[in-house]
Amino acid sequence: MKKVLIPTKLDSVAADLLKAHGGYAVVQDGKTPIEELVKLHPETYALIVRSEKVSAAIMDALPQLKVVVRAGAGFDTIDIKHARKKGVDVMNTPGANANGVAEEVIAMMLADARHIVAADTTTRAGLWEKSKYMGKELTGKTVGIVGLGNIGRLVAKRLAGFECRFLAYDPIITTDRMRELGIESATLEQIFAQCDYVTLHIPGGESTKNLVGAKLLGLMQKGATLVNCARYGIIDEDAFRAIKAEKGLRYLNDVYTKDEAGPKPMLDIADLMLPHLGANTNEANYVAAERAAKELIDLDEKGDMSCIVNRDIPDGLERAYCELAYQLSMLIRQIAGTTRPIKILETSFYGQLAPFSKWLTVSVLSGLWTDFDRYNDYKAALKFLKDMGIELVNRETIDKGYGNALTVDMTVEREDKQLRRYSIRGTVTESHLMVSRIDEFDRLYFEPNGMTLFCVYDDRPGVIATVSRKLADAGINIEDMRNPHDPKTNRSLAIVKVNKCVGESLLADIRKEINAHAAVCTEV
Repeated sequence: MKKVLIPTKLDSVAADLLKAHGGYAVVQDGKTPIEELVKLHPETYALIVRSEKVSAAIMDALPQLKVVVRAGAGFDTIDIKHARKKGVDVMNTPGANANGVAEEVIAMMLADARHIVAADTTTRAGLWEKSKYMGKELTGKTVGIVGLGNIGRLVAKRLAGFECRFLAYDPIITTDRMRELGIESATLEQIFAQCDYVTLHIPGGESTKNLVGAKLLGLMQKGATLVNCARYGIIDEDAFRAIKAEKGLRYLNDVYTKDEAGPKPMLDIADLMLPHLGANTNEANYVAAERAAKELIDLDEKGDMSCIVNRDIPDGLERAYCELAYQLSMLIRQIAGTTRPIKILETSFYGQLAPFSKWLTVSVLSGLWTDFDRYNDYKAALKFLKDMGIELVNRETIDKGYGNALTVDMTVEREDKQLRRYSIRGTVTESHLMVSRIDEFDRLYFEPNGMTLFCVYDDRPGVIATVSRKLADAGINIEDMRNPHDPKTNRSLAIVKVNKCVGESLLADIRKEINAHAAVCTEV
């Protein structure tokens, strides 16, 4: 029998299902530290954990370990790279806590609107401060949702009974899909300027660090409420601190630098603070536990790898092509504009890449959307695209002499609701990733790395000199440059690799000076 160690206070349904199966010996202990348990059970085949840290040392202490299941979505507490080196599959149970978090958001909104916590405390103390706790109603309010993943969509669904108006920002979901959900598509600026409540449901990390800063906070209506049950660091709390009193803003928070006791940095500005309770429901715990056990059984009996988050690449596919698919899609997404919804995604895989189209599609999606993990499988990719309302077309390819190459085409919805198609093709040459075409500009062959300025303009003398002068005046050095021309459209493309990011104000200046069709600075 295979030994399964559950070193956490997880719902007993996981242990019950595994024991009933008959092929597993289960040890569940939520009191003893995991470091001690692994010493007592070195023959462990599988670990099922919640937020416990599964380090390289833990894995090394279990020579027979083959599977780690995270009963929850996030797996940043597990050393997935070391697990891959040791041939250990890491799985998670995404979506198990989505409803719990969505309901927590609504509970916090209601509790704050009606002063539930403070009124309970003073009433228990023998006071009667009814007039002090004049509240407000959620009914008819405008609610802004930043991020329409599983949780964001459930927030809107659960709040629908309050007859709210919903605005949402999600650069992946099309306006048609939002309309189906009864939600209006909006920019971040529109959400913060128009909404009574703004709730955040986006990933953390460098890409969203301090996203909600002075600019967006300054747009908020007086008395508006900001809810963060997503990740710590998305809100610039110093900026919030500076404007809170002036506008009478409310701040409801459930995320912190670390989930542990001790002083909290937002103590002076948060109107309601909870100890990261989003997934802390009996139901979420049960669903996560149940899924964890079923995933382990399905992996062993059916070879179902759909929930493995650290899969290795299949035999016959070079890892470089997975990276190429990721980098190309990330680059074309930035060129097209990260806030423009994608309507259609088309892919072409040439040469020996054709049999791996499903695998490479996952890498394409992860480049387009940072919250779509590169270790997902094709089934998860299809579900993601369906939820976002994006049509996927994987074209059959014929030999065009490209060798092993791939093309990613995106049709996006512009601000004027018109559709615009962007295209990129690339290959791998002598182990180097190469971009061979962007739209009509072919035979480019540059490496997609670092910071790069792209300018599309009507061809004429002096443009490159103007761009170079603008960059020099800003103290930005040019490290490499390509300047292809397309005779059919009489347009040219300036590809300028630079040592510093070209800021939006300088980009606007360059666009105006050279009358550019497009001017963007990307970082890959």
